[in-house]
Amino acid sequence: MNDHPVLARIHLNPYSREVQRDLRDATQMHKTVMRMVPDGLGNSPRQQAGLLYRVDESDTASTLLVQAASLDPARLPAGYGHADIKSLSPMFTALRKGLGVRYRIVLNPAKRTRLPLDAKGQRGRIVPLSGPDADQWWLRRATDAGLQLHVLTPTNLAPVRSRKQEEAGLRHSLVRYDGTATVTDPDALRAAVLAGIGRGKPYGAGLLSLAPATAA
Repeated sequence: MNDHPVLARIHLNPYSREVQRDLRDATQMHKTVMRMVPDGLGNSPRQQAGLLYRVDESDTASTLLVQAASLDPARLPAGYGHADIKSLSPMFTALRKGLGVRYRIVLNPAKRTRLPLDAKGQRGRIVPLSGPDADQWWLRRATDAGLQLHVLTPTNLAPVRSRKQEEAGLRHSLVRYDGTATVTDPDALRAAVLAGIGRGKPYGAGLLSLAPATAA
């Protein structure tokens, strides 16, 4: 994987049928963003491409952020949206211990339930976390990722699902966190930005955005 990926910021066209479809169906959105990475990446193309994405929505617009080692927005459907691409190399270079940052991330906080000892070889269910349990989950993950959090403001997002999953009732609960932090381990933070954090990466979770904190 490229140590200095690129980030595409795509201002989505609300009148595009493909955009409307993808915002309703997380599996279709994943298929669309995967069109931007090179072909022939093997059995785990998302991981090989280092692809992560997130949809940021406001009252008036939807923006798709896509991070990968290499991206070609020309492969998106015609009229999908306007894309701006930048290298993340300057951001990685600027990371240093003690740097104050603002962050945003959408996460799928979850834990695997423990099974009794007689259930050897089996794995427990994945259970979504919410409220203070989700906050503590993010606090632990952020610490491991080289961030000391000062502010964490959660926003519960609508669960994402694919149409095929609706019948089975499967869904991925998402929480967006915004806040401020101090960098404690630049190497761990670079690794977390590259790999993403937590589960649900094919469904728009795990992409960590950083920016310098503004002085009060």
